[in-house]
Amino acid sequence: MQNVDALRGFALFGILVVNIAYFASGYAYFGVADPAHDSAFDNGVRILVTLLFEMKFYLLFSFLFGYSFTIQTAAAERAGAAFRPRHFRRLTGLFLFGVLNAVLLFYGDILTTYAALGLILYAMRGVGTRTALITAGALVGWVVLLLTTLKLAGVAEIDESAAFAHGRASAEGFAGGFGSVVAERLDMTGSLISTLLMVQGPMALAMFLIGLAAGRRHLLADLSAHTRLLRRIQLWGFTVGLAGSLTLALSGSHDLAGAAIASLTGPPLAGAYAATLLRYFETARGARLMNALAPAGRMALTNYLGQQLICTLIFTGIGAGLMGDVAPLTVLGIAVTVFLCQLLFSTYWMRHHLYGPAEWALRALSYWELPRHVRKAGHTA
Repeated sequence: MQNVDALRGFALFGILVVNIAYFASGYAYFGVADPAHDSAFDNGVRILVTLLFEMKFYLLFSFLFGYSFTIQTAAAERAGAAFRPRHFRRLTGLFLFGVLNAVLLFYGDILTTYAALGLILYAMRGVGTRTALITAGALVGWVVLLLTTLKLAGVAEIDESAAFAHGRASAEGFAGGFGSVVAERLDMTGSLISTLLMVQGPMALAMFLIGLAAGRRHLLADLSAHTRLLRRIQLWGFTVGLAGSLTLALSGSHDLAGAAIASLTGPPLAGAYAATLLRYFETARGARLMNALAPAGRMALTNYLGQQLICTLIFTGIGAGLMGDVAPLTVLGIAVTVFLCQLLFSTYWMRHHLYGPAEWALRALSYWELPRHVRKAGHTA
């Protein structure tokens, strides 16, 4: 489905805008601004990114994972193929890609989490739509309750002096050679596990289940039948979502109270983004945008990994070593440039091939055979 691929491409852009900040500065992970770029303007750019991007786009990506699960199961049924072994092999492939990504490219990898949660999604494939939505709501409620409780208990409050010290040490680690960069990534990955288990994992699973429910209703396949619903999602999503996002932006992305509110309002805002784009895709101009984004979405795994590789080469000592040298606005400009290049590359690649490079490898593992047609009809392999 072209609009699903386009939404996935749009989500990739938002993920890049958020993730690139953690490549550009050793301080971002520790919740403090880089001392070299701490002007009012620099902080204003950070606030804008938090307001519009943080805690929204991985949720949209997660929703699409759940929605695509229904498409994959339906395709397996039509083909009379056993879905379970194919799905489990696909999750194994995602996990392996995720481990490589976390060690070699980015400590904030999401693929390993998706692989683990994909097992839960499979186990819940038979639950009713109402049960899926109630479970999703309960998962979001759990995250909000947990963050609120930690805030009231005074846990995980930032010690700024320690955060700056850790940020300097991290920047030095990422400025080193390959071994130093990998060691720093492994250290970061270990400290992220608790966050993944308690916050990001439950939120992603909640969006998987919402995507599962939407897929059962074929929401994205027949937009004309759901116009009223999409309008409501836009109205309430932007109203509630932007209010919660503003709270997060003003309080700081590492403030637990702001994070609790944003966890509650992030899914509605992600939904509002999706609903707005889906309706826009139905217009003549929107169709052109959809067609531009769709190739990137069809090779989302390749582009996701490619983003981490490019950022590694730009900011760490493995490449140009620009970490700490680039102001937030320039970092945002780099993200836009990288994504535009990915759109051009994806359009070219998908014009001649059926799958992106990483998608080809994942498909080979999922189907347990080499895909026969690497190139499209009319192009020799």
